[in-house]
Amino acid sequence: MATKSALIIGATGQTGSHLLKELLASPHFSKVGEYGRRVTAVDTLPESGKGKLEQKVIDFENLSAAGLKDGKWDVVYITLGTTRKNAGSAERFEKIDREYVVNAASEARVQGHQQRVVYLSSTGADANSSFLYPRSKGLTEIALAKLGYDDTIIFRPALLAGTHRSEFRPAEAIFSVFTGVLSKVTDRLEINIATLAKSIARAGILGSQGLPAEVGASKETHDGVTFTVINNPGAIALAKANVDA
Repeated sequence: MATKSALIIGATGQTGSHLLKELLASPHFSKVGEYGRRVTAVDTLPESGKGKLEQKVIDFENLSAAGLKDGKWDVVYITLGTTRKNAGSAERFEKIDREYVVNAASEARVQGHQQRVVYLSSTGADANSSFLYPRSKGLTEIALAKLGYDDTIIFRPALLAGTHRSEFRPAEAIFSVFTGVLSKVTDRLEINIATLAKSIARAGILGSQGLPAEVGASKETHDGVTFTVINNPGAIALAKANVDA
């Protein structure tokens, strides 16, 4: 009988919405928490698994009142993120993309309880980058690894396919045509968000030590902390792997 619990921050996003459904359908979790600025409409979710869903609207500016520690979550999944355009400014972007993410993970950390954190980052994440987006992702990765979780797993996917955005992104649309064709011969350029969500869910269940060899997960150490990294080919491989997750 499943006794593990999972918390997801960012479940209303493109990948997060698929991840939530994966977690609700998983026999490995008896409780699934969805905490965020807004939560998923329950009537849009499959009937199976609804009974183990716990939803809570939280204020990221007042996380101490959110009760994130109360669930003593075994696995914390974070798919929260934004773009500079949607955020409105570079400062606001970093607040949502890094500060909210790290602070929420910190609040969910329960000392003495074995926990794993799985974070959706991006290809090219680099704390030393001169560009805003990859620098924010890289700094977030390191900050999460410093929180003291027993296991930190970072996903760095390439272009996300299968998204349904409210705003039209011409450059992304044009590029996706080429990556869609090239993805037939290489697994480094794009990944469908449903595939990515399945892989993220599995990583949280298996943990770094349980990842199959074909995933090709690597270890990175920055500022004295080490975490597991799964790149685009690895995410695709994990979703296809014959594992109990």
